[in-house]
Amino acid sequence: MKLQSLILSAALMTILLFSAIPAQAHCQVPCGIYGDEARFDMIEEHLMTIEKSMNEIKRLSAEGDKNYNQIVRWVNTKETHAGYIDEIITSYFLAQRVKLPEDKTEATMKSYLQKLSLLHHMLVYSMKCKQTIDTENVHKLKELSTEFEKLYFHKEQK
Repeated sequence: MKLQSLILSAALMTILLFSAIPAQAHCQVPCGIYGDEARFDMIEEHLMTIEKSMNEIKRLSAEGDKNYNQIVRWVNTKETHAGYIDEIITSYFLAQRVKLPEDKTEATMKSYLQKLSLLHHMLVYSMKCKQTIDTENVHKLKELSTEFEKLYFHKEQK
């Protein structure tokens, strides 16, 4: 009876964990309340967490007596934070902030396509962060984020 209760509890916890609704970057109601700078700060924080996770996975994996529980936890953390970046890119920037150009001038279309391209590249490198522990993917994603931020806010390139 006790074993059945434990199995049932474990099954219910698994169902709850995997059926949880992912955190949204922002609502898609046309409220007009945006925090663009905050989103770039969030991406930066997620990147730091991903890089730390990768380094911890490497460190723990190199130990003679491996702590698989901690390795799994760092893998999950890495993937969760890469997923948060995906969510910011898709639900916030692609769905709400990078608007379809009303005028089709060459300059407007060029800027629009550059933003879409950078966001797509960011999604690809976020996926690579999920798949590997190669910190070069984090560095590339950071570079892309910085480039997108400059283009998004029309900042001068240094």
